[in-house]
Amino acid sequence: MRVLITEDDGNLRLALEVALRGAGFAVDSAADLPAADEALFVNTYDCAVFDRMLPGGDALTYVHRRRGEGWQLPVLFLTARDSEADRIDGLRLGGDDYLVKPFAMAELVARVRSLCRRSTSGRPAVLRCGDVELDGSRHRVTRDGVLLTLARKEFLILERLMAGPGQPVSRQELVAYAWDEMADPASNVLDVVIGQLRHKLREPTVIHTVRGFGYLIAP
Repeated sequence: MRVLITEDDGNLRLALEVALRGAGFAVDSAADLPAADEALFVNTYDCAVFDRMLPGGDALTYVHRRRGEGWQLPVLFLTARDSEADRIDGLRLGGDDYLVKPFAMAELVARVRSLCRRSTSGRPAVLRCGDVELDGSRHRVTRDGVLLTLARKEFLILERLMAGPGQPVSRQELVAYAWDEMADPASNVLDVVIGQLRHKLREPTVIHTVRGFGYLIAP
C-alpha cells in the first residue's frame, strides 16, 4: 500500500516516513501543496496524509476542491487545530479522518492502515489467473490448491500483476507499488523478487518478461 505524506515540518515528515515504512507501507512525501499536487498527478496512492496549514495554503481547501472534481482518495488530516468546529470542518469538507497533534505514531499508523483498506475495498477479494489464486484479505496465495509462502514484496508484486492478467505492467509501476519513490526501477531488486516469485510459483511459468518494459502474468 502506498501513502503520500504532505508535511512542511521536516523532522515530523521524516518521523512519519520512518514509522509508515517500518509498518510496511511504501511512502512518498511532499513539503507543500504544489509538490503534493504533482505527486498525486503522477502516482497512484491508497491514502494521503495532509498537514492542514502548508506553504501554498490550507490543505482542507485543496482537498475540498479535489472532492468537487470527483476525487475519492482517502485523506487523513494532521493539525494542531483541535476545536470541535475545526474537526467538523475537516470531515465535512473532504477529510476521512482527523488527527490532532501531538499524536502517537502507533495511532497514526493504525488510522492510515484503516483508510488504505477502504481505498482497496473495491478490488475483488480473490484475484485469479489460471490455477493461481491470490486472496488479498487473508494474504494467501495458492497454485493448483497448494498454499505458497510469499515474502511481502513478492506478494505485492504478484498482486499488482494479477490485478490485470495478460496486461503488461511497467518496471516503474511495479517498483512504485511495492516500494516507493526512493527505489530505483533500473536496479535489479525487482528482477530478484520476480525470480523468487517464479521459483515459488513453479513450472509452468506464469510470469513473463516484456522486454524493454516490464512483466505480465498469464496462464
